[in-house]
Amino acid sequence: MFKKSRRKIVAAIMSILVLLYVGTLGIIYASSYYEMSKQNQKMLQTHAEMYVLPKFYEDMVPPNRPRPDGNIGFNPGFDPQSPMFQLSTFYTVAVSYDGDILEIKNEPPTVYSDDVLMELAQRIIKENRQYGTDDNLAFHKADKGGYILVTFMDNTVVNENALTLFRYTLVFGGVALVLFFFLSVFLARKIVNPLEESYKKQKQFISDAGHELKTPVSVVSANAELLSREIGDNQWLRNIQYENERMGMLVSQLLNLARTENVTPQMERLDLSHLVAGEVLPFESVAFEKGLVLNSNITDGIGVEGNSAQLKQIVSILLDNAIRHSQKQGEVHVSLKKEHGYAKFSVINQGDEISVEQREQIFERFYRVDTARNGEDKHYGLGLAIAKAIATSHKGHIEVQCFNGFVEFRVQIPLI
Repeated sequence: MFKKSRRKIVAAIMSILVLLYVGTLGIIYASSYYEMSKQNQKMLQTHAEMYVLPKFYEDMVPPNRPRPDGNIGFNPGFDPQSPMFQLSTFYTVAVSYDGDILEIKNEPPTVYSDDVLMELAQRIIKENRQYGTDDNLAFHKADKGGYILVTFMDNTVVNENALTLFRYTLVFGGVALVLFFFLSVFLARKIVNPLEESYKKQKQFISDAGHELKTPVSVVSANAELLSREIGDNQWLRNIQYENERMGMLVSQLLNLARTENVTPQMERLDLSHLVAGEVLPFESVAFEKGLVLNSNITDGIGVEGNSAQLKQIVSILLDNAIRHSQKQGEVHVSLKKEHGYAKFSVINQGDEISVEQREQIFERFYRVDTARNGEDKHYGLGLAIAKAIATSHKGHIEVQCFNGFVEFRVQIPLI
């Protein structure tokens, strides 16, 4: 139980840290990529506006048309005099409306050949793409009034630096997460250890109290029996004997719970089908006296490794619980079958629905769904706690489900 709690605490801490790490990393890189893309677009637009193709105007435009000046008459989106703009590497490809290459501006030293730039520009025009990236090239297409200009900006260095930074961020972030994992394990132990210590003391108290009370209960019982022989039938003596009997039942259940939780049971290979069928048989008469019908559906040949006495006890606890809490003239269904590598033992009865909050506490010591009954039926809220301890000692699981007016207690124990 406490190991599971530690795992949950570690999982919660690590989940929060991973989400924060991934979220922060994602926001930083997404915003950086957005800003870089926006900046690249402004620089490419500025470069395209500044570009002039003299040969085009000399050969194809009438002489009386003035030749435009590339750096006058527009509002650049980026300062052309900035160091970032001056140090950036630009490539341009001018293409006529007919698809002829008018000029390729690719000053050495360069990474891309003229053929590569020409092919890329033609593909961009064909696909009618206005702005984007291709490999390490950011591009922008502009209509210059007579020809199409595709201008590129080389981001090889920037992308390599960003990739290197991303790799180092992942490496150091991973190392930090590993360190935080060990820190969370340490914190989980610090958090759970006091609870575990308190739980151990509680179990030890139950065991010690049970042993200490066993002797006086036996003495009171023996003396009450001797006194009844001396004075005969007496109302006050009957009250003493009745309450002493109730105390004896409580002590017996406390000791039983302590043994189940603290002592590792002797395990052996068992025919669970035969064991369950044998325990169901005597409860048929008990159910009949309560006006109930006990139906059983037990699959033969189901084998498990377990303790015979404890498995009989868990069957009797659940059957007794179902019969006591069933509606009159109802039915109790008992089934045993194989399911996903487990022996599934189920007891279903018609009864009042158990709320979700109560289902989470019903297997705790001394918890009773019906708080008005204070042990007068010689049940003190320890039966289901014992059943849970038995299921846990057999590496199994017990749970309760409610549906359509039925209550089901389900126990799963690994098959051999």
